[in-house]
Amino acid sequence: MSNKMSMSSARPPPYPGIVSTSKSVMLPQPPDDSVSSMAFSPSEATQNLIVAGSWDNTVRCWELKPSGHGVPRALQSMTMPILDVCWNDQGNHVFMASCNKQVHCWDLMSNQTVQVAAHDAPVKTCHWIKAQMYNCLMTGSWDKTLKFWDLRSSNPIMTINLNEKVYCADVDYPFAVVGTASKGLFLYKLEGQQPIFVKSIKSPLKSQHSCLKIFRNVKTQTPVGFGIGSTEGRVAIEYVVQNASKVNFTLECHRRPIGTKPEVIDIYAVNDINFHPVHGTLVTAGSDSVYTYWDIDVHAKLKSSDQHDQAITKCCFNLNGQIFAYSIGYDWSKGHEYNNPSKKPQIILKPCFEDSKPEIQ
Repeated sequence: MSNKMSMSSARPPPYPGIVSTSKSVMLPQPPDDSVSSMAFSPSEATQNLIVAGSWDNTVRCWELKPSGHGVPRALQSMTMPILDVCWNDQGNHVFMASCNKQVHCWDLMSNQTVQVAAHDAPVKTCHWIKAQMYNCLMTGSWDKTLKFWDLRSSNPIMTINLNEKVYCADVDYPFAVVGTASKGLFLYKLEGQQPIFVKSIKSPLKSQHSCLKIFRNVKTQTPVGFGIGSTEGRVAIEYVVQNASKVNFTLECHRRPIGTKPEVIDIYAVNDINFHPVHGTLVTAGSDSVYTYWDIDVHAKLKSSDQHDQAITKCCFNLNGQIFAYSIGYDWSKGHEYNNPSKKPQIILKPCFEDSKPEIQ
């Protein structure tokens, strides 16, 4: 697979994105290093496409066939590792944030890329914002800034100076939430002519944030809060839209007893979290090589996967919630001495609609 591969047609056929097999399948030609970011297309027209960025400096795209198997479609490279990827709302462009301090936009139709953003340090997050009065790209960096870009200009339309490096972020109109080093949390509203700072939020977690995801009310499909994962094996659920029946809480997860003493446990980092687009259930992916489904309405675990032979580094659901994708690879949580070069990263697709249902509907 090389960057000479191109999309075979002007627009892929609109497959429903349903995996017809009950078994897990692996995407062919995975990256050579651990997956750092992964996302399905948010567009109905291209919802059968998935991209993954990696520490091997590449972003790869696969097409999911109705059989459930993935076919490599294209690949692009940058000069340093990829830290984040995101799609535009039409599902025909992918943004690639890199350690080389740049963000490139990949046009999947032409298989060409162009630089669209820059920082003074590695770019940790990128998110496309489709608001009522504007469209732009939001980028967060280790240079302690959050920038917003109109792709028609080489200069940001807005720069927000933060007190710490950006570690994680998410966007779901009309909200954006940003997590920084020293456990900073900042909420922005995207309505109006430009993003507006709302408030900083005191983190309920004791250790560093590792991942963040906004979730929606299942009935109204409007954003109401976010989950924030940490390196201490906890996930906090925070509501930003006030509801008398909902309270903020914290889940303990990715913990394992040592030996026969239940009070002595190993604690693993939460590497990624996501919310099912239909059921609203939470999935957590851990350094303990397991992913787990949670019902956040009743604060209860639903089920966990079997243990894999490597950590789960990233996960995501497709647009209609039929497919769960997750990557396994070494996350360096045990240090360099535990790295086994013979174990290659993998990206696994699994039917998930039934597994992720809450017990009480």
